Amino acid sequence: MKRYKNLWQQFISIENFELAAKKAVKSKKNKKSTRKFLANRDELLRKLRQSLIDGTFKTSPYRIFTIFEPKKRDIYELPLYPDHIVHHAIINIIGPIWQSMFIHDSYACIPGRGLHAASKRVMQFVRRNKYVLQCDIRKFFPSIDHDVMIDILRQKIGDRKFLAVLSDIIRSIRGGKNLPIGNLTSQWMGNVYLNQLDMFVKHILHCHDYIRYCDDFCLFGNDKGVLWGMLKKIGWFLTHKLRLQLSKYYLKPTAHGVNIIGYRHFRRFVLLRARGVRKILRRLLNIARYDDFSLHAVGQVAAAHGWLKWACTHNLRTKLGDMLARVSIQAKIFVISGLD
Repeated sequence: MKRYKNLWQQFISIENFELAAKKAVKSKKNKKSTRKFLANRDELLRKLRQSLIDGTFKTSPYRIFTIFEPKKRDIYELPLYPDHIVHHAIINIIGPIWQSMFIHDSYACIPGRGLHAASKRVMQFVRRNKYVLQCDIRKFFPSIDHDVMIDILRQKIGDRKFLAVLSDIIRSIRGGKNLPIGNLTSQWMGNVYLNQLDMFVKHILHCHDYIRYCDDFCLFGNDKGVLWGMLKKIGWFLTHKLRLQLSKYYLKPTAHGVNIIGYRHFRRFVLLRARGVRKILRRLLNIARYDDFSLHAVGQVAAAHGWLKWACTHNLRTKLGDMLARVSIQAKIFVISGLD
């Protein structure tokens, strides 16, 4: 495996931090923290680069808050300056290297891939296999082991200074475990961590009809006994190599539908999951009820359209129209036109 030993000069370059700052402030220019940074941008970038060169840079304290949708999660937020800029500068350099490592059938948080590409791939597997083994990992991000994560990074990164910056971010949460949900680097490093599982399934277990989206993954096949045997080996690998645990798993006929990434996949059609329908309905009703025409509302309508157009939703669209008819005509037209 090729190790990259000369990343530091690329990382610390003025050009890289100029690009990182541009990405970090994108779509955030109305925030107070962004305006403060932009008012003294050049000097702040100079100081930031110097702190990295001197080895005095440390990850800032986190602001932690909890969300409850789709399930309870602790979100860790860092300030725009200096941390978001440093994270973007890191991914500018290491992102393309990591992306070249990933298998074709890993889809979460990878440029050029995503939910809909993953959904199309699931449909291919559903149509040519009788069974699916579907699994997910218990509390994936909070369970990521810092020592294992750093050992995995060392396999690809031979630059001591660059690795030291990554190590500081990884160990910014005490306790030896947890990659903070909310960090740009956590999204990427989560994929790097589970890339070990991908390689094990593809090259050791020789299961080629396999797909992973973050910590949800499916193995497809035509022999239930073979899939049960793979499950046992996967459980051993996760426990002994990655220090993770399976949360739940089940093996069932693909004819019953494969419920993943917000959709239920059958051989001839795709439906939305019931939970996703309730979520969309609640958001659209709130927009229409309060005559909300903000940019945020426009974005939510566009997102709903994106979900609906990739599934068989004619009856759902009709139902949405009937329910929205109870609220203001103007808001109804705004929402329905966005879904057409």
